[in-house]
Amino acid sequence: MVNFVDAQKPLLHFVMKLAGVIPHAVEIQPGTVMNFWVPINTVKNPKKRNKATTAPTSNAGVVAVDAKPSKPVVVLVHGFAGEGILTWQFQVGWLKKYAIYVPDLLFFGGSVTDSDDRSPAFQAECLGKGLRKLGVEKCTVVGFSYGGMVAFKMAELFPEMVEALVVSGAILATTEDIITPTVNSLGFSSSSELLLPTSVKGLKALLKVSAYRKLWFPNRLYKDFLEVMYGNRKERSELLEGLVVSNKDITIPAFPQRIHLLWGENDQIFKLELAQEMKEKLGSKTTFQGIKKAGHLVHLERPCVYNRFLKQFLASLYGDKPKK
Repeated sequence: MVNFVDAQKPLLHFVMKLAGVIPHAVEIQPGTVMNFWVPINTVKNPKKRNKATTAPTSNAGVVAVDAKPSKPVVVLVHGFAGEGILTWQFQVGWLKKYAIYVPDLLFFGGSVTDSDDRSPAFQAECLGKGLRKLGVEKCTVVGFSYGGMVAFKMAELFPEMVEALVVSGAILATTEDIITPTVNSLGFSSSSELLLPTSVKGLKALLKVSAYRKLWFPNRLYKDFLEVMYGNRKERSELLEGLVVSNKDITIPAFPQRIHLLWGENDQIFKLELAQEMKEKLGSKTTFQGIKKAGHLVHLERPCVYNRFLKQFLASLYGDKPKK
């Protein structure tokens, strides 16, 4: 029987190619390969390369980048419920003034590792190394949810590379004091139960708390989404465990970068109050912008508003005419 979600992938990939990005696998270190969607003009012979790296599971599909990006780089980092290009499908085509890179974090979208490290810091380290191999020297990182936590770590580890951050629906670090009351208030016993649903009922519950508007899809579509988007369950559960740190281990880095918090005002997972508290703790280089009638999935629920605010922030960094 045809899986409707899987069947849409070729169409989405075709649309992304029209928007100027194609998949490209990068070996970070032996045993670790990350998939990136990269500007098509940075890769020679993209048709040949595209066939080799659609599912990067070995070194056979790993090739070198051919050209450095000619525009300011924007890196879009996905959250926990979907791979990169699915998460940012409404943003890529809107940011034509910039060189867009969309990574698949480890255990998403074909990115794999044989390392036992499941921390956001390891994800950030691999992401930074991968971007360097792709010729990226400077970039602005846009992170959503889990990807926002990885983005914070990347800014901390690679301050010379990361010029600015845009973060939605993510906090600096997760403690039991934060995560347990949050998931319990939403009717779940753990973050794994919330973020790794095993049934249509569970996926519907996740969507209900993630979105401001009530959304409806046929049960068949939920089943297909569960089948396609929730692989590597063991490893992803370990990633969630790797997020939780003790209160004594939390430190707020003195980020040199500008940070913009772009938030759904009706976010039920990381509420508006948490974002505003974080803004105060991060200091004067941090700005906040709320989007009304939007929940945790703010970039998917209200993409036009989100994209407009994102472009305004990027223009404040690079000007209306990005440097070549």
